[in-house]
Amino acid sequence: MRAESTVELVRPKAQVKRSAAWKEWKRGMPLYFMILPGLLFFLIFRYLPMGGIIIAFQDFSPFAGFTGSEWVGFAHFQRLFSEPDFWSLLSNTLILSALNLFLFFPAPILIAVVLNEVRIAWFKKFVQTAVYMPHFLSWVVVVGITVILFATQDGAINKGLANAGFERIELMTDPDYFRIVYILQSIWKEAGWNAVIFLAALASVDPTLYEAAVVDGANRWKQLWYITLPALRATIIILFILRLGHVMDIGFEHIYLMQNSLNLSVSDVFDTYVYRAGVLQGEFSFTTAVGLFKSAIGLTLILLANKLSKKIGEEGVY
Repeated sequence: MRAESTVELVRPKAQVKRSAAWKEWKRGMPLYFMILPGLLFFLIFRYLPMGGIIIAFQDFSPFAGFTGSEWVGFAHFQRLFSEPDFWSLLSNTLILSALNLFLFFPAPILIAVVLNEVRIAWFKKFVQTAVYMPHFLSWVVVVGITVILFATQDGAINKGLANAGFERIELMTDPDYFRIVYILQSIWKEAGWNAVIFLAALASVDPTLYEAAVVDGANRWKQLWYITLPALRATIIILFILRLGHVMDIGFEHIYLMQNSLNLSVSDVFDTYVYRAGVLQGEFSFTTAVGLFKSAIGLTLILLANKLSKKIGEEGVY
């Protein structure tokens, strides 16, 4: 009898839980539909293609398919590591990545902090629009503008320098200028757009914190140091960890458009090498092996950085 009464009491509780879960599901239905396109995008274009990683260990032939292609194990990785240009490719990639981390990454933070301090509304909107706009230009346009201005013979600026009696600046052909031009173009095009995330984080700061700081006698610099930057700390750490995942992936289009035979020694990275030595020659297995190598390094850096952030008391990515 006691067992039967227990079952009778449990059943209503289970029904109540199911009813509450269904109500919660119905209430969140609009949000689920909102995130559905994003989930489908990652499922179709990110997760499903991961099955193709297997061809990095095969001598893949489109005619034989995944199951009929010859299995070669780590032969493509051995070829990559034994390439005469491997260390040059690695150093060029890491140097450009370091420039991105230590010069490009802080630029959006600086823009967001400066804009947050602007009190003239119309001027703030004007500057925001001005720094956002380059994001909508393609790299073809950005590099094209650079060529029009700094081409050694026909560039507008070089013509002006020559007419004034000065030496021409070989910005597009001198290897010493390549990295400087690369990072300046990246900052000009993308820093303003990336600042949106930090501006959103600053918008959530309680204004009364600044008011209390003023009452306590804190100047603008102290408000920046003790209120603004701490409010950005979690966002900065998360985005920095995610940025580490792209250490080996610095963008093919930008580099390829800037690359020429004169600056190849400093501009040749894994992405351009894969296109030149793999894609153009139809070596799909080799290019996949290079991509897997890059992804493995990025994943390792993310895991290590996330673990380190946990140790210093931050939330991290997961």
